[in-house]
Amino acid sequence: MKKKFTLEIANPCSENFNKMIPNANGSFCNSCAKNVIDLSRKTNSEVAKFIAETKDKNICTRLKVTQLTEEFEHNEISRINNLKYAAVAASLLLASNVVGQEKTPVKTETNSPKPNVYKMGKVVYNKNVEQEVSVTIKGKLLEARTKKPFNSKVYTNLAIAISGSNNIIKVNSKTGDFSIPLRVLKSSKNLEITITADDYYLAKAIPFDIKSVKNNILIQNVIIAEDELSKIMIAGGLGINYIDGK
Repeated sequence: MKKKFTLEIANPCSENFNKMIPNANGSFCNSCAKNVIDLSRKTNSEVAKFIAETKDKNICTRLKVTQLTEEFEHNEISRINNLKYAAVAASLLLASNVVGQEKTPVKTETNSPKPNVYKMGKVVYNKNVEQEVSVTIKGKLLEARTKKPFNSKVYTNLAIAISGSNNIIKVNSKTGDFSIPLRVLKSSKNLEITITADDYYLAKAIPFDIKSVKNNILIQNVIIAEDELSKIMIAGGLGINYIDGK
């Protein structure tokens, strides 16, 4: 029988998951002397399987916030049904073996691959390619209300990335300073930035003007409000809400 359910953490834990002691299933929390199971990297089917196997246990977990809005499903099959399915599978296996022995091999034909077709001629290219420039963006990541760096105890491992760069740069926790080299189109009007911390995330556009670049360096502070950062991880006692009639 299929059972559908959602997850909840009614009382989120304030302990830092990254400071817990890692183990095979997640991390051990010294504050409550319990294992915190990390479900944040598991697929829906893996989470459903875990819930089916531990539904009567009192457990603490770490989840992505988005998992709290998802619907999960797993099949509950009785032991009797399992035995029936095993017997049917065995019967089918025996029957397929008998039929397989009675069949005579069938001759198959192989098709020759079609020859590759090549074209020759003068290469034509578009001269109107937008020009890229190398720029290093230097600045500070600051909180809009205080105009100071973010609290490193709350926003641990704060980092910033900008489109056009393959680098994720760690932000100086004391000063908020960062420096990112990247390639950008001269015609660009905005840059897409991504800000991450252990449990937080933000993506937004900031203005860009090539005229402000001096000697390939752009001085650009990034100022964001604290509530713009979305919490992406949550930990605490796991609650399971089964959906009636399904």
